[in-house]
Amino acid sequence: MPESVLARSPMTADYVDHFAVSADIRGTAEQYARAMFGDVPSAAERFIWRGLLQLRLSSGASSQAVAGWRIAENSTSSIRLESRSHSLTVHLVVFAAAGEFELTTFVRYDRRFGKWAWEPLSAIHRRLAPSLLMGAISGTTAES
Repeated sequence: MPESVLARSPMTADYVDHFAVSADIRGTAEQYARAMFGDVPSAAERFIWRGLLQLRLSSGASSQAVAGWRIAENSTSSIRLESRSHSLTVHLVVFAAAGEFELTTFVRYDRRFGKWAWEPLSAIHRRLAPSLLMGAISGTTAES
C-alpha cells in the first residue's frame, strides 16, 4: 500500500484495503461519498454496519455525516468518514481528484470480537466496493 494512501488516516489500522478507478472527476469527494452511500444508510447497510459490526451511526440526514458516518475530515478532493463500536474503529476515505476516484477502508480491532466480525465481512466488502465506485461515478456524472 503506498504511503500516500496510508497517510489519509491518522489511525494505525489492522486491516486496510484500497480501490481505485480512473474517472473524469466532476465533483467533490463528499459528493462522491454521498453518491456511494447516500445521506442515510440503506436497510442493508444498517444491517451490516449497525447489526453485524455494531457501529455507532447518527440518525437522519446531516451535513455532518454521510450515511450516518461522522465526517472527520473534509476537503474538495478527500473526505474521511469515521465510526466505531465497542470492538472496532473504522475510517472510510474517499478521494476524488486528478482523474482518480478511490475508496480506502481502514479498520482497527479494538477487541477480539472486532477481528472475528470483520474478517468474514471483509470478503463481501471487497466484492461490493468496485461496484460502489462505478455506481457513484455514474450517479455523479448524471447529476452534472
